Amino acid sequence: MKLFKLRGGIHPEGRKASSADRAIRALPLPPRLYVPLQQHVGAPAKPVVQVGDTVLAGQLIGAGQGNISAPVHAPTSGRVVAIGDHPAPHPSGLSAATMTIVPDGEARWFEHDVPADPFALTPDDIAARVGAAGIVGLGGATFPSAVKLKLSRKSGVDTLIINGGECEPYLTCDDRIMRERAAEIVAGIRLIQIAVGARHALVGIEDNKPEALAAMRAAAAGTGVEIRMVPAMYPMGWDKQMIQALLGREVPAEGRSADIGVLVHNVATAWAVQQTICLGRPLVSRIVTVSGGAIAQPCNLEVPIGTPVQALFDACGGFVSTPARLVLGGPMMGHQLTHTSVPVVKGSSGVLALTQAEIGLTRPAPCIRCATCVRACPVGLLPLEMAARIRNDDLAGAVALGLKDCIGCGSCSYVCPSSIPLVHYFNYAKGELMAQARSKLKQEATKKLADERNARMERIAREREEAAAARKAAKAAREAAAKVAAATEATA
Repeated sequence: MKLFKLRGGIHPEGRKASSADRAIRALPLPPRLYVPLQQHVGAPAKPVVQVGDTVLAGQLIGAGQGNISAPVHAPTSGRVVAIGDHPAPHPSGLSAATMTIVPDGEARWFEHDVPADPFALTPDDIAARVGAAGIVGLGGATFPSAVKLKLSRKSGVDTLIINGGECEPYLTCDDRIMRERAAEIVAGIRLIQIAVGARHALVGIEDNKPEALAAMRAAAAGTGVEIRMVPAMYPMGWDKQMIQALLGREVPAEGRSADIGVLVHNVATAWAVQQTICLGRPLVSRIVTVSGGAIAQPCNLEVPIGTPVQALFDACGGFVSTPARLVLGGPMMGHQLTHTSVPVVKGSSGVLALTQAEIGLTRPAPCIRCATCVRACPVGLLPLEMAARIRNDDLAGAVALGLKDCIGCGSCSYVCPSSIPLVHYFNYAKGELMAQARSKLKQEATKKLADERNARMERIAREREEAAAARKAAKAAREAAAKVAAATEATA
């Protein structure tokens, strides 16, 4: 099949061999699970159980709120012992609303409705079940999948792409799930295809995953799902890059893939859809790669949501040396962990313990204007010019050059011969823009409240004046009536 030319991209060292050939194994339940109520893009879930309640595996414990949200379910059976703040898997290291569950070790499942023929369900039924199961994008975006299904159907999507690129170094969780659970993934793809009404379904897999390609091709034989090989490069895992490679279509700036008739889901998301529709199991676990030079035995684990990261390191034999950095996700787009008590969430594809040699920190030097970052940018931006404007606090200038289109992949920083942390500038600028937007909204809200108060005070003053005038008029009328009455009596 023809592949289309791509813009930019890099070829970092993969470092996948240490975990790629290790089969997925289940992680034993930890003593406590810390299940955050915010594991997705959108509004956090609202608790529907209380401290002291006994829950079953797969039971709803947090209901989604609003149009963009996702429910949260108990990863196993046990007792809810706390609902409150716990360190969140976030670069800030701050706490977030979390439900703490003590497992009972019995893993008793909550009964869910399972259709006799999953492929006979209507698109609305599939979307509703996916939404009720709390499935989000497991490639890292964590956007509620049911919302994407509904929007894609309304937009008239004709092509479904399942992303098996997994371009981040070290990560092999998608590779392993394709090797070991290919039939379930293909079933999930067919169900998603029914849900959105797509005529075509493609799976893009990088050419450095021959075993996954073979397994997926065998499972997809006769189903109409096409398995295509794409070149191994970073960031092939970016949905717009995969669309460009397979279809030659380009998503417009600040647009969505649905705008050009395409829906993209991750292979792990397709597997989660199959588990929900065919087995009635909501999203309560995921496959996580545990790797890095400081790990004794890198591997892939099936991990209950809410498991502390430390339990994953312990299951892999602990550390052979003191890690210089702990990372949640991949080394390119993941974020640094401040400590190991944070829990695994739906978007956690990997946890890495990297040595000083793997980090390779170098003091930045002045920009030599070689334009290597420009050639590497998959979006076609000018990283050196954007960074120059950000350094001079010209955020508007950076936005004009396409800052909002930057995906934060880090390709520019990786290839920079001066070791300038370009992507850090962009992330900082995006944070500043968000802070400014929040400040503006706060100011507008404050102004609105002040205007409403002024209007209220003016109304109250006006009503008082009108009441006083009415009393004065009534008094004058009484006095006039009294005078008339007195005059009448005098005349009589």
